[in-house]
Amino acid sequence: MVGLVLVSHSQKLLEGLQEMAAQVAGPDVPIETAGGTDDGRLGTSPHLIASALRRVLAEADDVLVLLDLGSAVLSLDLALDTLEPATRGRVRVVDAPLVEGAIVAAVQASVGSSIDEVAAAAKQAADLPKHEREAG
Repeated sequence: MVGLVLVSHSQKLLEGLQEMAAQVAGPDVPIETAGGTDDGRLGTSPHLIASALRRVLAEADDVLVLLDLGSAVLSLDLALDTLEPATRGRVRVVDAPLVEGAIVAAVQASVGSSIDEVAAAAKQAADLPKHEREAG
């Protein structure tokens, strides 16, 4: 099974996204969040990310991580450094849109797809059309 860790500079943003992803995935896909800093400000925390990773790793075979902004990568890298090498090998980070990627990844994980399939689905979410008609 593939679980998800969603990382954002805002915990409030992640609360709604986790709720959406959990509804489409059902109860069998572990989805954890790591948003904001340790003291509740906007930003990212290696400690919060590492904790979320460990919780999902305890339940899932592999973990897909989705991020909101590029600077979250720095905190993620620090969090990954706290994991054993074998455990780090079970974590995949994908360059995908956070919201759309999380939703399609959750659906893909819920049907028992591999980490490669879940990651590919999340990445392809960048190409999902939102609106075909021009505003005017």
